[in-house]
Parts: sequence; C-alpha cells; structure tokens
Amino acid sequence: MTRLISIAFSLLVLAVIYWKIDLRELIQVFQTCHGSWMLISLGMVVPITMITSWRLQQLMPDTRYRPSLPILDANQLILVASTLNMVMPSKMGDIAKAYFMRERGHLSGSLALSLVIFEKACDMLSLLLWCAFGLLLYPQKDWFFWGMTIAVMAGLATGGLLLGSPQFAQLFFSIGQAISPKSVKARLANLQTAWREMYDYFWGDRAQLLKITFTSVFIWFLHLLQIWLFILALNAWTPFIRNLALSPLAILAGLLPLTFAGVGTRDAALIWLYQPYFNAATAAALGVLCTSRYLIPAIAGLPFFNYYLVTLRRLKQGSGSR
Repeated sequence: MTRLISIAFSLLVLAVIYWKIDLRELIQVFQTCHGSWMLISLGMVVPITMITSWRLQQLMPDTRYRPSLPILDANQLILVASTLNMVMPSKMGDIAKAYFMRERGHLSGSLALSLVIFEKACDMLSLLLWCAFGLLLYPQKDWFFWGMTIAVMAGLATGGLLLGSPQFAQLFFSIGQAISPKSVKARLANLQTAWREMYDYFWGDRAQLLKITFTSVFIWFLHLLQIWLFILALNAWTPFIRNLALSPLAILAGLLPLTFAGVGTRDAALIWLYQPYFNAATAAALGVLCTSRYLIPAIAGLPFFNYYLVTLRRLKQGSGSR
C-alpha cells in the first residue's frame, strides 16, 4: 500500500511539472542535445558500476589465495540491488544484497549487514562531503543555501562521529530506542549490533579503511561529474563547482521517502535549484537523465534477478531438508 502511495505521489508531482512546462520545448531539448556528450554521460554508468563493484569486493574479507567475492559476482550483486531498489522502498535492495551474500556463503549474516551498512554510510558521507564543499564555495548564498550548508555540515559531522566513535554511536542508538515506538526498537537494536560489529571489523585495518573511504569519495565525484556532463549534453551550462552544491541537494531531495525511486521530488528540486542557469524544460530533461542513472543499472540487473531468486530458494530448501 505504501508503495502504491509513493508511485501515485510521483505521478502527481510529474503531472504538475509537465503541466507547467511546454512539452514541445522539452522534446526540442532532447532533439537538439549534443550526441557525443550524451553518449559519454550515459556511458559513465559502466565505470561507476564497475568501481562500485570493485569496492564491494575490497570490503569482503579475503581468502588466502583470492578474494572471497569474485568481481563478476560483486558486479551482479550491485546490479540486482539496483533492480530491487526500483521496486522496494527505502533502498531495501541494498539490505537484500546482504541477504544474498549471507545465503551464498560469502559472510555471516551480521557481518554481511555490517558491510552493507558501512558501504551505504560511506556513500552518504561522500555525497555530503562533496555537497558541503560545493556549498562552502557557492557565491551569494541566501537564507536557503546558508541553511543547507549548516544542515549538510551537521549531517557530515554526525555521520563521521557515528562511524568514528563507538561511544557516540552507543549514545545515538540508545536515544533512538528510547524515543522510538516498539515496532522500531527491535530494528534499532539489530542495527546497533551490526554497527558495533562493523566498527570492530573496519577499524581493525586502517589502511583498508582509508582505501574504501577514498574510493567512495571518488565514486561520488564520478556521480556528480556525470550529472554535470548531462548538463553539457543538453547544451546548457552550470559552473562545475556550483554543480557540486546543487546536484547533491537534488539527490538528497530524491531520497526523501515520499516518491517512487525519488521520481518527482528530485525533478522538482532540479527545476528549482538550477533556475538561475537554464529554463524549466532543460531542468526537466536533466531530471529524466538523472532518473536514467538508476534505471540503466536496474535494467542491467534483470537478467541476473531470477537467477538470484532461484538460488535463494534452493538454499532455503537445502537448509530445510537437513
């Protein structure tokens, strides 16, 4: 039911957006786009996915002779998680990724969840880091941008403390459980256990931690670079540093649990944030291209989707027959 409501809300927001802009102008934006830049920008999905897969492989504990997770398996897990994220609420495809790793024997259940939590925490902090960098250099900030700068810096500091201080994390989860309803307390308790295991696992190897951190920052640089290349492909212009402030804000708007896969809220944010640089039709086209960033990996994961489901059923049947 919740998913249907989010889809309906996305369609409502899109209907309002496309009612207010000239659809002929939107079509013309795509018709007159720069073909080479469009191919390059869309093609960046491939290196971004491959580097993300490599990071997942590096997160896994190695066996004596080879990584415990082959790069092709890591790539399939990333793509299948992208597919699930399009149909499951709150990025639950990433949690399913931990389930796949556990059931295929790569990791224990708690460590698999810890790994995914750390991976997503690195992604969020990297996005906030680039956003904070762009906002600090953003000229002529009004009350909104000053407010966003303070909020993003606060989120970055809080996330850093959660990852770096077990005492702060313990206090954070204790307060969360104290003020949460009963239905949420159990989830927070499980998350707290996984978070503690994650801290012990990743802080035990500082060199590995730095490698994953810098890789995550680089991955999100590529994400934001891709959005800037989308703008070039649409024959528009925004200074790159300013794009580092604006595009993360639009991505964060898309993460709000209001719409289907961020469609609608992200588009509206792009139109509003980029209005000093290009018109609403171009911003709406940019919204379509930003949605393609999620849609292309999701489509690429479809050929492996059924395989993973069948594999999980076999594993469950095998464990049940013992």
